Amino acid sequence: MSKKIVIIGAGTGGTLTANRLRRMYDRDAAEIVVIDSDDDHLYQPGLLFVPFDLAQPKDIVRSRSEQLNDGIEFRLAEVDRVEFEDNTVYLADGSSIGYDVLVVASGVSLLTDETEGLTGPGWGEKAFDFYTLDGAVALRDALSKFDSGRLVVNTIDMPIKCPVAPLEFCFLADWYFQERGIRSEVEITYVTPLDAAFTKPVAAEHLAGMFEEKEISLEAEFATGRVDAEAGRLISWDEREIPFDLLAAIPLHGGSEFVARSPGLGDDLGFVPTDPNTLQSEAAPNVFAIGDATNLPTSKAGSATHFEGDTLTDNIGRFLDGEKLEGSYDGHVNCFIETGFHKALLIDFNYEVEPLPGRYPSKAGPLPLLRESRLNHLAKLAFQPFYWHALLPGRDMPGVGAQMSMAGKQPVTSEKGDNG
Repeated sequence: MSKKIVIIGAGTGGTLTANRLRRMYDRDAAEIVVIDSDDDHLYQPGLLFVPFDLAQPKDIVRSRSEQLNDGIEFRLAEVDRVEFEDNTVYLADGSSIGYDVLVVASGVSLLTDETEGLTGPGWGEKAFDFYTLDGAVALRDALSKFDSGRLVVNTIDMPIKCPVAPLEFCFLADWYFQERGIRSEVEITYVTPLDAAFTKPVAAEHLAGMFEEKEISLEAEFATGRVDAEAGRLISWDEREIPFDLLAAIPLHGGSEFVARSPGLGDDLGFVPTDPNTLQSEAAPNVFAIGDATNLPTSKAGSATHFEGDTLTDNIGRFLDGEKLEGSYDGHVNCFIETGFHKALLIDFNYEVEPLPGRYPSKAGPLPLLRESRLNHLAKLAFQPFYWHALLPGRDMPGVGAQMSMAGKQPVTSEKGDNG
């Protein structure tokens, strides 16, 4: 008897999961339905480059439905809620879809209204985001006219999608203003609620050193309570103030709205409590989650979603076969960190192991870890065609496994780290 698998969200996680499952099951064995509220699939890493005119909007958006393999039904609809008692997804238009297995791959929402004053007077004039396409385009136009003053990049709260993106923005801004010959006229400040530039200590120490080298100020442990964009001020909950002439804000993130309307599905922030190793949701045995929608204690990054896909699809198969799930996901993430001047860093880590120096993907690998190189930059650029033609279709990356490998990594024994 055919099983019905419903996937909420046609972003990275939902698309690659649907395509992998379609290869696992023929149409007689499983019906696969993917639901999303629009048909615009955004290559999210490209948003970082738009403000600096290094990527064009038309090049990073494609049709969601066209990324799905034949035999997958795409439903353009808003989800109202999920009811676990009757295994049903209820849509905003009053219709419903039953399921045998549900996958929540709905990503995150930007909760701009949760920060007082953020989208008030001055928003779109002196204050912007670059986590949406419209915001990135507007910020591009503002940066092109910005000749002097203080640029502040503010992560309002964690967790956020791609936690290294704000750091990359700072590094690219340093390069951008140097290319324009006005770097000495611009002060760049990164403001974060964390006690360091990044959540992992070894990487944080390395990144802090780069901030110092590039004369980028770091304001740590600053919890933004409100924004006065007209006056150009960030105000913390303890009433400290940081002035700005131009603000690139990374708003508070939360889960999709339907999660809150689905009793038992989400936590207080709207993220789906999920087993960190099996990717089974705590809501019900036949519900799974992937990517940014989860509460997993790892970075909300595309690479994490890619690696999660192996475990997720295998465990859906095990569940449908009545077998025990395997806890094979180890929190593996790798991220290229663009540092400007056609260079980038690469970090690779999981739940237990923080970023270490060395080579990737093995001791003889071409990519240095925790060190700037042009090859890392080229690899970051090459990821975009790989994303469309391999990752989304659900193909594996040659030589790179879902579980993190220690091959090529060097344990940190001194502050000197890796010079090779």
